[in-house]
Amino acid sequence: MGNLKVTQVKSIIKTLETHKRTIKALGLGRPNYFKILPENAQILGMIDKVKHLVKVEKLAE
Repeated sequence: MGNLKVTQVKSIIKTLETHKRTIKALGLGRPNYFKILPENAQILGMIDKVKHLVKVEKLAE
């Protein structure tokens, strides 16, 4: 498929525990941290769960 650049744009303070765990599973933790991740079903599902906390960009191959 490709790669995604996932950037955390909001803090996880005062969010649900499941959202905090999802952010940690994505390898993020603080606002403005980013991670390059593969585009697959598991990652897309996690991003959809915390879409209000992250910004996603598709990287050209």
